[in-house]
Amino acid sequence: MTEEFPLAPDLCHLNHAAVGPWPRRTAEAVARFAEENASQGSVGYPQWLGVEQRLRERLARLIAAESADDIALAKNTSEALSIIAHGLSWSPGDNIVGIRQEFPSNRIVWESLADRGVEWRALDLAASSDPEPDLLALCDASTRMIAVSWVQYASGLRLDLEGIGAFCRANDILFCVDAIQGLGALPFDLASTRADFVVADGHKWMLGPEGVALLYVRPELRDTLSLHQFGWHMVEHCGDFDRTHWTPAASARRFECGSPNLLGVHALEASLSLLEEVGMNKVWEGIQARADHLIALIDRRGFDLVTPRESERRAGILTFRVPGVASDHLYPALMGRRVLCAHRGGGIRFSPHFYTPLEVIDRAMETLDQIVRG
Repeated sequence: MTEEFPLAPDLCHLNHAAVGPWPRRTAEAVARFAEENASQGSVGYPQWLGVEQRLRERLARLIAAESADDIALAKNTSEALSIIAHGLSWSPGDNIVGIRQEFPSNRIVWESLADRGVEWRALDLAASSDPEPDLLALCDASTRMIAVSWVQYASGLRLDLEGIGAFCRANDILFCVDAIQGLGALPFDLASTRADFVVADGHKWMLGPEGVALLYVRPELRDTLSLHQFGWHMVEHCGDFDRTHWTPAASARRFECGSPNLLGVHALEASLSLLEEVGMNKVWEGIQARADHLIALIDRRGFDLVTPRESERRAGILTFRVPGVASDHLYPALMGRRVLCAHRGGGIRFSPHFYTPLEVIDRAMETLDQIVRG
């Protein structure tokens, strides 16, 4: 797999939870697309739209959706969440249940509904030893939605989506999943999670570019979302420019108002082709093996693991702290020595992918040892 990831030999890339590197095939797909534009203009536009359709089909398979028509392509996770939040009808007194430690995109969007009388209720994970029951305990007769990240960006905690989804369906509560820290890392199944909405940008574990994101809306709910963006691309008879009467597309394309990001489409489609070739079960096995390896190295050094140890409670994120050493000192020192990581949750966050050589993880930890020793 090293031929697909020609990363510089002195770089320890352990930051897939932030921005992942492109596989070689993705870089080549973008180069071909650019060259075709430069030499042929838009002659190949019909073929480009074929790539867009393949991307929708790959994304549908990635989350086990029934049809590519269920997939909309948003610009990013924040836009996708905003389409949901400001598309639903709300009544004063409604509430949304979530998690206090969420990434801002999955907090601000729900807080923005306060002027409509909608309350955002947040579980403090720091005060919870069993997050799912505590999360569900915040719900009452006025709860319209539970909106959470599948995997918490700072701690790496993975939630039990099946349990939350079953509760939501049984209590007529909408369920919105920000899957950005899980899709591309481990298998996802709509039928078992019972999610009404799934959103995820492609630039992390899916190994694609920024600027293209998945937006899934359960088909039965599509018509219930009011639209606030309009244009030629979101209508049913897209391409019939002389038609004066229009209706929103019956498919999820109704959430895409204008021209698609075909450069990003070519890139993400190529990246997902690699994940499909490998298979998500094998991808997940590879990530688990690397996480286990890294946890053993963390334990050997006596560092404090922030991420849960249980395999069912984590995905690809491993956050840890070094006793007696400030993480805001370690982070720039690691980055300065070409260990690509993140400073999250008061600790150092490593996030290797399935292809990451174990030697890279070893070298990163040895570099950390050198920094700690001074």
